[in-house]
Amino acid sequence: MKAGAALQPFAAKAVMVVTKKENVHVLAFDLGASSGRAMVGTLDRSAPGGPVVRLEEVHRFPNEPVAAGGHLYWDVLRLLHELKQGFRKAAEGREIAGFGIDTWGVDYGLLGADGELLGNPYHYRDSRTDYTVDKVHDIIGADSLFARTGLQPLVFNTLMQLHAALEQGSVALEQAKELLFMPDLLLYLLTGVKQSEYTIASTSQLLKAGTQEWDTELLERLGIPVDILQPVVMSGRVVGSLSADVCAELKLPPIAAVAVPEHDTGAAVVSIPTDSADPSVYLISGTWSLFGTELPAPLLDLKALQLGFSNEGGMGGTSRTLKNIMGLWLIQECKREWDREGKGHSFGELVGLAAEAPAFQSFINPDDLKFLPPNGMPERIREYCRETGQPVPETRGEITRCIYESLAMQYKLVLERLEALTGNRYERLNMMGGGIQNKLLCQMTASAIGRPVWAGPVEASSLGNVAAQLIALGELADIQEARNLIKRSYPLDTYVPEESGQWAEAFGTFLRVTGQSIIPE
Repeated sequence: MKAGAALQPFAAKAVMVVTKKENVHVLAFDLGASSGRAMVGTLDRSAPGGPVVRLEEVHRFPNEPVAAGGHLYWDVLRLLHELKQGFRKAAEGREIAGFGIDTWGVDYGLLGADGELLGNPYHYRDSRTDYTVDKVHDIIGADSLFARTGLQPLVFNTLMQLHAALEQGSVALEQAKELLFMPDLLLYLLTGVKQSEYTIASTSQLLKAGTQEWDTELLERLGIPVDILQPVVMSGRVVGSLSADVCAELKLPPIAAVAVPEHDTGAAVVSIPTDSADPSVYLISGTWSLFGTELPAPLLDLKALQLGFSNEGGMGGTSRTLKNIMGLWLIQECKREWDREGKGHSFGELVGLAAEAPAFQSFINPDDLKFLPPNGMPERIREYCRETGQPVPETRGEITRCIYESLAMQYKLVLERLEALTGNRYERLNMMGGGIQNKLLCQMTASAIGRPVWAGPVEASSLGNVAAQLIALGELADIQEARNLIKRSYPLDTYVPEESGQWAEAFGTFLRVTGQSIIPE
């Protein structure tokens, strides 16, 4: 989407009583692992038929990691610069009532005694944590660690990053007085406010499961300093405003800073277009695929650990019980390599090539750790297929189809595992995020799971960010009112299963070649 393009909402049919300002504008910064955007969200109470929420992208920018000295970093000062450009563009002809920032999880920056940043934050794909999980489990057993924190022990969790930093004698960690997660770090650089918002803190594996409390006993056993962690705050509240220096630089008033759900998945879940009475399951499709459900409390059954589920915090104190799946990272990396070869294709062209390729030729396990690092993705996919005795995809269409079919099959596997864990039957899948623009993947997903897929909204994280701000500013009553508003404002595309018998048969092949089962023995 080009800067300045507005996402046009579906006209609402219900009429709400107008009691407040006709139009309220807020600014949502939504930063993903490859790009960021500044979105103006407008609550428009003057729309024909009743209030709607509108989104307009005013600024988009790349978010590329930087390799230096054998490590991978985030360019946080460039991100700060881009956020400032977003403020300038958003404020042209509008009064901005508030702003909020959401990003990916786990990564952090360290501040010294003078409040200055002690170096660029590490990227979660940096290799310094490659062997950390086993070392942590030698100190805290895997079962005990999951029971305490509710999180799957991923190599890039903040806990693992901090333990690796300790082992490697990090000077920055030795000198650090405060730790701020990425959205909190950017908020601090704009406002001076130091905090740890609940949803982003819950990705760290440093919190006691289902609480706002740091697990101090766990941290002390691992030698991680507790005093660098900030107080945990719940989302949906005003926490400060732009600092005087930033206001002077940007020639803006002190716009209110809102603690939104700062983890982009937590923000996206706020925008699920469903009624509260329905047990719902969601898939947020982007660089990562996040597949899960909302529960009142964490699911700490050790089977959940065995099956790779995590329990992260949600707005309002709910638990987001979910599975991280490698997602569109696979095709993004393939495209990046093909582009470097000088014969690139757009994502739309790759979808077309995949549609023409033979069905069910070969599968990969998207979550195999060999697919986590950047570079060389097409050859790693071929190597996986070669090692598992399958036809080796050679063309770009065959590789792309292999990725999409494998993702759809993994979604089915995770859905069936989630139902086994929760005892719920989910009649449909709410699919959200940028990945739903890939209609082929949406259709494959519906066919694989054998149930309808409701696709929408695309800008789920931005809408959840906007909704949290409107709640904090008193413009909306609660999350359910926000969800109803979003559901009325944006249409959903519905995909129904096709060729179910062929997909069911192929699922058996997928399980066999990837060595997976619904409930492992």
